[in-house]
Amino acid sequence: MAITDAQRLELAEAKAGRSETLRPTVPALEAMLFEPIPVLDHGFVRVIDYMGDDGAVVQAARVSYGRGTKAVTEDRGLIRYLMRHWHSTPFEMCEIKFHVKLPIFVARQWIRHRMANVNEYSARYSLMDREFYIPAPEQLAAQSVVNRQGRGAVLDGADAAHVLDLLRRDANQTYDHYEDMLNEAPDGTPRDPARQGLARELARMNLTLNTYTQWYWKADLHNLLGFLRLRADSHAQYEIRVYAEAMMGVVEAWVPAVAEAFRDYRLGAVTFSAQMLDITRRLLAGEAVQQRGSGLSPREWRELMQTLGREA
Repeated sequence: MAITDAQRLELAEAKAGRSETLRPTVPALEAMLFEPIPVLDHGFVRVIDYMGDDGAVVQAARVSYGRGTKAVTEDRGLIRYLMRHWHSTPFEMCEIKFHVKLPIFVARQWIRHRMANVNEYSARYSLMDREFYIPAPEQLAAQSVVNRQGRGAVLDGADAAHVLDLLRRDANQTYDHYEDMLNEAPDGTPRDPARQGLARELARMNLTLNTYTQWYWKADLHNLLGFLRLRADSHAQYEIRVYAEAMMGVVEAWVPAVAEAFRDYRLGAVTFSAQMLDITRRLLAGEAVQQRGSGLSPREWRELMQTLGREA
């Protein structure tokens, strides 16, 4: 991800600003403010602002006046209890605002999480940049034969090269046509004074979905963790998972006790249905249990056996 001189100046000015505050701050996150974390080939995630810390979660749960009234180990234990028992409102007391640059197709997948405040770059008002997501060759895979929304084997050299060539040519061609329809130079003047350009809000419809867009995305910690539980999972699509992983690193700097509990009780945990729990208890008691007659579908049975480390 290349950063222009103008962007470097903007970052320097933002970091040079100082504001006194009585509210809690987190030194590890303060050090990350405004700095872009590279994602994919041209994308990034950066923290613009935040409110709260681990102590704010504890404070809300206890509805206390001050902070640090309990030992750190007790605070950690309470946070783990809240996470383990799926409490939500204490985690809603913390908020964070990100600036994200991402391909349009990732944004359309991301926006389905209807739990944040979002303001996206407007192609009705401004010109889109000539920046496209082109996957690394190891990310080019065939359609999975067992998962309709997943990937299978990685394409071989010739097939991968053909796909990459198509992606680059299509993206650049549609952007050339976008510029042609706009008939607009970067300074807003017509490229061809004898021709009238198309409105920006119409010309944008021709751009490919791998074109980069940007947005500000603000969420409370509870909803952010809900997003990360799905998108930082190994089964999530790679292109959105890498953004979630970058944001997970931010969470670990911001609220380390919450992040630890989240990894233990969400990302690293599994959920059993009532039938699965019953079968597990029967297996532990030494009973021979088979899929037929268990009440589980073949797929559920396979998932249970894989979780327990047994042959399906």
